[in-house]
Amino acid sequence: MKSFEELGLDTSILKALKDAGYENPTPVQEGTIEWAVEGHDVLGCAQTGTGKTAAFTLPILQRIVGRNDKGIKALVLAPTRELAMQIANSLRDYSKYMKVRHTVIYGGVSAYEQIKNLRRGVDVLIATPGRLLDLHNQGHVFLGKVETLVLDEADRMLDMGFIHDIKTIESLCAEDKQTLFFSATMPPDVRKLAMGILKEPKQLDIAPAEQKVDRIEQEMYMVRRDRKRAMLNYWLENNPEGQVLIFTKTKRGADRVEEDLQEQGYRAVAIHGDKSQGARTRALGDFKRNKARILVATDVASRGIDVDQLPYVINVDMPENAETYVHRIGRTGRAGAFGKAISFCCEDDRDILHEIEKHLSMELAKTTDHPFVLQDNVLAEVLEKPQRGGSRSGGPSRGYKGRSGGGRFGGNRRGGSGGSGEYRGGGDSRGRSNDRGGERSNERSGERSGERSGERSYGGGSRGGSSFKSKERSGSGSSSAGGAKKKFFSGVAKKK
Repeated sequence: MKSFEELGLDTSILKALKDAGYENPTPVQEGTIEWAVEGHDVLGCAQTGTGKTAAFTLPILQRIVGRNDKGIKALVLAPTRELAMQIANSLRDYSKYMKVRHTVIYGGVSAYEQIKNLRRGVDVLIATPGRLLDLHNQGHVFLGKVETLVLDEADRMLDMGFIHDIKTIESLCAEDKQTLFFSATMPPDVRKLAMGILKEPKQLDIAPAEQKVDRIEQEMYMVRRDRKRAMLNYWLENNPEGQVLIFTKTKRGADRVEEDLQEQGYRAVAIHGDKSQGARTRALGDFKRNKARILVATDVASRGIDVDQLPYVINVDMPENAETYVHRIGRTGRAGAFGKAISFCCEDDRDILHEIEKHLSMELAKTTDHPFVLQDNVLAEVLEKPQRGGSRSGGPSRGYKGRSGGGRFGGNRRGGSGGSGEYRGGGDSRGRSNDRGGERSNERSGERSGERSGERSYGGGSRGGSSFKSKERSGSGSSSAGGAKKKFFSGVAKKK
């Protein structure tokens, strides 16, 4: 392994790295910096937490150190505001001993200050695609001198509908530019985009998906769709310590989780596309400073969440694909620490469950010793392995742990999870998240506030049915998988 000094970085950069506590480069940093400094395009498959922000910002700084010519020399594209701000903060730290002008532009806030910063002159621009094109079309941004283009988390940008924006922005940069392309996953559409942009790239693949969850204890709870709210409160009551990142499928679902937890006395905040930028920044800051124990997020808003020593991730709503599952649970178990990922799998989640198991090349253990477990016949159907041709044999799969007969909730049961069926009382249980493309909507035409007709987010209950507060908090019994009544908690302890 080469040191930062051996990678040819300027002394001003090395001094800043030392101040920041960097000792040796990570694999993605070593490979990217060496190739980028040599002038190569780079295609990197690496998730957040591998050190890729430094991997692409340090070569940018090395290329412009000591220069005083005007114009935007480097452009970094990010899918979300949070990630863009995180990159900007890192760039500021690495360039503290250099005269480098940088700014970050994103949607959801007034463009006035951003335009002022652009007029003062910028060497490095960090931006989300929608706002960047808006300001370019208004004549505030000229990209013709961009000699280094970075695409960070390209898979997410494609998921959000930015592919045409990316192609347009790429065409506006200098023809002989260097491009550094990073993605957490490399499905065919992402690779096709990369190969259409990059010129004879050096390729880097850091930690295949199967290895990214090695330090994460995964637990999957087989939960009835209409008991996810009760399940969450039940889990929190029995795990009173440690910060928790909760994922929901929709913006409305995130709001309902946040409101419910606050009513129960928990310090909870939420981030999603309908939140103002100021609210998102405050919420994320409170969570990082441990002023809030619980952060509720949608997938779109989750990019840029980088919290050291985060012990728990909970998937209240299952992700739509295995790659998103890996990304979600990868928020914990970082920097050599162990973490735990908890997922609630309901009757709608059979297909995504087995997709995740196939992706991870492992059969995940399932936990059923809690008051809100699926009925036996439903559980068997969910656990049944998909058969070629779609036939079902009717018997349960192996590898799940049955109920313990009423003991204390929890225990060290390993498992993972998946599923895409958000808790809804009506509508299509497999409906796609309305957050997809949300950043684009935020930047161009204002935040979308509605959900699809018929979708009922977490905690909504069935239409015409009773709510959690009238049924769950009463301390009444819950029907177990075997049909017998089991008594469960009568309330949720207040957390100060």
